[in-house]
Amino acid sequence: MPRLIASPTRIPVPGHKLIDEYVGHVNSGDAAVSLAHMRSPAGWSEPGQRPEFDEYTLVLRGCLRVEFEGGVLEVHEGQAIVAAKGEWVRYSTPGEDGAEYVAVCAPAFTPAAAHRDE
Repeated sequence: MPRLIASPTRIPVPGHKLIDEYVGHVNSGDAAVSLAHMRSPAGWSEPGQRPEFDEYTLVLRGCLRVEFEGGVLEVHEGQAIVAAKGEWVRYSTPGEDGAEYVAVCAPAFTPAAAHRDE
């Protein structure tokens, strides 16, 4: 029988970014995949990371900047990006409107598996 995910769990993070996890370790107990709706304000950035998961990100509004070892990509509304596990990436929203996006991680996101920079 299909499982209804009636509502997300809000994940607390610094920097005024909002993360609502629908599927994953916290909200649904799933370890194979996580699905989260993200809203990050203008000027937000996070430490770089070299995760143990593949991350698929679809930008719904604004622009997400993705730094990687070979350069920088600007991912705009209606575009998506795939970051492979083991690849160093750093996400930010430097634009004045921030960004809204959906992230899918396989296997599911955990802070320990993100391997964030110090």
